[in-house]
Amino acid sequence: MTEDAAVHIAWTSFLLALVVITVVPGPDFVLITGNAVRGVRYGALTAAGVVTGLLVHALLATVGLSALVAAAPAALLAVKAVGALYLAYLGIATLRAARRGGPIRQAPKSDRSLFLRGVLCDLLNPKVMLTFLSLVPQAMDPAAPPLPQAALLSAVAVGVFACFWAVVVPLAGRLSALLTRPKVRPVFERLCGTALIGMAASVLAA
Repeated sequence: MTEDAAVHIAWTSFLLALVVITVVPGPDFVLITGNAVRGVRYGALTAAGVVTGLLVHALLATVGLSALVAAAPAALLAVKAVGALYLAYLGIATLRAARRGGPIRQAPKSDRSLFLRGVLCDLLNPKVMLTFLSLVPQAMDPAAPPLPQAALLSAVAVGVFACFWAVVVPLAGRLSALLTRPKVRPVFERLCGTALIGMAASVLAA
């Protein structure tokens, strides 16, 4: 390959920024860990849904549809409103579960519902969409064709997140013995519920 044909992607800055974004807790983290302490399978199903949502974001960002939404104030506001309402719903449901108590090993919902909750939690989060739109273009080589670069960078981003959840879910499962104690569980669920409601407010304020 000639020097003119070489593609110079800013991998170092891209990966460093991506790692920071990945490890900072957000709605996905709260939802996945909250389900993982009930059982590793529950956390894995939720994480699979979140990764599916990430794949949709990556695809939309690659083909440019997300950029169109971000450029239209009314469309972006609608996405924020729906996302905030869904996070608030999850938060309230978690707070109600903390008040009710009950067997910790009881599945919060069906397997399909757990998966769909993960999909919707990620898909309706405008911050995820904006992360793809802000991070991926900065790492691209402006002199090279954009579509292959966007596809590659988006795929790497999804892969990094998937690897992170593959570590988080088993770890959260190991903490289940502590977090599912009768005196600890309601506190943990109240923290998760409050965090989700707080994140809903932050989505609207952003």
